[in-house]
Amino acid sequence: MASGRAEIDFAYTDGRTRLSHLYQSDPLRILFPDPGAGEPETATLVTTSGGLVGGDHLSISVAAGAGATARVVGQAAEKVYRSTGADVRIDMRLSVAADGWLEWLPQETIVFDSARLRRRAELDVAPGGRLLAGEMIVFGRAAMGEVLQDGLVHEAWDVHRGGRLVWADAVHLDGDVTNTLTAAAGFDGAAAFASMVYAGDDAAALLPSARAGLDAVTADRDLRCAATCVGDVLIVRWLGRDARRLRDTYGKFWADFRHRIAELPAAMPRLWAI
Repeated sequence: MASGRAEIDFAYTDGRTRLSHLYQSDPLRILFPDPGAGEPETATLVTTSGGLVGGDHLSISVAAGAGATARVVGQAAEKVYRSTGADVRIDMRLSVAADGWLEWLPQETIVFDSARLRRRAELDVAPGGRLLAGEMIVFGRAAMGEVLQDGLVHEAWDVHRGGRLVWADAVHLDGDVTNTLTAAAGFDGAAAFASMVYAGDDAAALLPSARAGLDAVTADRDLRCAATCVGDVLIVRWLGRDARRLRDTYGKFWADFRHRIAELPAAMPRLWAI
């Protein structure tokens, strides 16, 4: 069993965002590629083990200080392998101080049949700070003819504003998940599921723009998407029968949305295209 930890703190000093704290332990490693023109300081998170097995635990903490602008991206898709009973646990804490901006953009997590995944994201955004975070789960390995029939998928989000809980949500699939994934009132045959959460003072004002952005990039009948807002938290969700098409649409929306709200390049990280 592996127990990895990553801590990444960014601070705004001497007129620019800089790395202020870094800690990493196997199987987590953090790389710092050239972010590209117009992009914020970027950290790339790598799982060196090539995947996660039952009993593995990853703990990830990312903080953007006052005025700092940063993002964390995933190097590749995360794989969660079949388990004989123990859960894979991933705990994430993302925090943004006043006037800070942080993006959390991992690539998709592929959940093998009979895998067991518990993932929790705790977001804490100070007044004046902004956080854009996402996750995508693929149910089984379509290329291998495998679908998720049994196992555990538990993904929970807790969003705090100034230390106060303002939104909490969880998806929970356990045991024989076939009926839930195929039911019209459940996941309706979806092969993948994605979430994007934006927390900031202007969240409610951005809801019409988010819905317009969804209409602009979603022409596929096999994709379902919707956006809503709860206080200072904007939530966008996707269901797709084809994981690749969902991933492409998700990326197009993310690129356009970040450009609209933060005047960052309308592009996904270079790793996203590999």
